[in-house]
Amino acid sequence: MKKIQIAPARPVYPSPAALITSVDSAGRANIITLAEVFNISIANPVIVGIAIRPATFSHGLIVETGQFVVNQPTAAMAKQVDQCGSTSGRDGVDKFARFGLTPLPAAVVKPPLIAECPVNVECELTGRQTVGDHDLFLGEVVAVHVDEDKLDADGHILTDRLDPLAYIEGDYWSLGQAFAKHGFSGPIE
Repeated sequence: MKKIQIAPARPVYPSPAALITSVDSAGRANIITLAEVFNISIANPVIVGIAIRPATFSHGLIVETGQFVVNQPTAAMAKQVDQCGSTSGRDGVDKFARFGLTPLPAAVVKPPLIAECPVNVECELTGRQTVGDHDLFLGEVVAVHVDEDKLDADGHILTDRLDPLAYIEGDYWSLGQAFAKHGFSGPIE
């Protein structure tokens, strides 16, 4: 098949569509929707990255407080995810109340967890770097919360129960089912 060169825009896919919570110095919470959420270091320490345009309200809140929570929604939450990403908190909008989301206290950081999201990742800001039109925020993971019904008896996440929401080319996607485990192919002979 012939390859056609196109302009680069979000060339790596899918991206998780995540709800990032932050707070101002008075503790008022905000939510921003991001598809720029990724693992940076998976152990010793665990670091996640988020990338945010400097013009956004949440960017300033995270710079001010040095904390954020990555809340991982389900595909069933796509409308709320889209609404949070299409409404600015700069005007004092309480996105929790407006979009039917429930704030829960975090264990370590000040920004709240979103109860409806099955996985919540508390982060302390460890670095920030301007990269093109976004700032890359590095957050050391200080706590992870998972809905009890999404865990097996040994505390491992039952990924088939997460119903993750992904973002590709301006569209929200559900991911379907796993079809193989890591390492299933064995050595090349």
